[in-house]
Amino acid sequence: MPPDSLTPAVPPLSEALDRAAALLRARYGAADAPAVPRWNDVLDSLLAHRSVRAFLPTPLPEGALDLLLAAAQSAASSSNLQAWSVVAVQDPARKARLAALAGGQAHIEQAPLFLVWLADLDRLARIATAEGSEIEGIAYLELLVVGIVDAALAAQNAVVALESLDLGAVYIGAIRNNTEAVAAELGLPPRVLPVVGLSIGHPDPAAAGAVKPRLAPSAVLHHETYRQDGQDEAVARYNDVLAGFQREQGLPEERWSRKVAERVRTPTVLAGRHRLRQALGTLGFELR
Repeated sequence: MPPDSLTPAVPPLSEALDRAAALLRARYGAADAPAVPRWNDVLDSLLAHRSVRAFLPTPLPEGALDLLLAAAQSAASSSNLQAWSVVAVQDPARKARLAALAGGQAHIEQAPLFLVWLADLDRLARIATAEGSEIEGIAYLELLVVGIVDAALAAQNAVVALESLDLGAVYIGAIRNNTEAVAAELGLPPRVLPVVGLSIGHPDPAAAGAVKPRLAPSAVLHHETYRQDGQDEAVARYNDVLAGFQREQGLPEERWSRKVAERVRTPTVLAGRHRLRQALGTLGFELR
């Protein structure tokens, strides 16, 4: 066998840029896509992201959890405090209980691995105490924000990593529907907050979804200072784009701006998460 036959085929640049243009059109639901000067596998994976809510029963590859953790720990951390932790849940009974607490989402039970990402100030408090230090700063909102941001960055790094391994995932914000009960289920000490869940597994090809369009760049990108002009037009365009996507996917049509309005209309729509401030007090956060 000639040595050249062992070299993986590299698609021509024109094919890569065509792929880039197709993904950008899908991401923005627009006929025209922003021009890209170059392309690579990382960008391809990021722009191809979609939430996966149906998984095969196939176990994860051996060592996958360790690799995902290494990727998560490679994320930035404010002042290198590393104020986050994660609980890996694989026990079917515990996944079922967590699914019930999160609104009955079946994919929590179906996925072979469910991760709960935590803002962890307990570890900081214990370290400081061991150093003979006061821990008054733990009581301030800033450190909770640090823990939440650290946890979110770590989780997203894990998602990028798992998608590069041909796995799929979906975030579960409803893990905060019953924050105290989730904390009890996971045996969390005080000053540890469940931030978000993540169901992980092999995507079921029979339920493959498509890339969901996002708001146009003009709606979210501001140059030098924040500007509101053009926001209404961008939202109106996005309502049309998302409606077209829903029709193509056979989904019920739901106007995005109406969905936003409904979500902020009343605290009852938050499905238990309107109690988060109270829950934080129960979990030992003082929030000065």
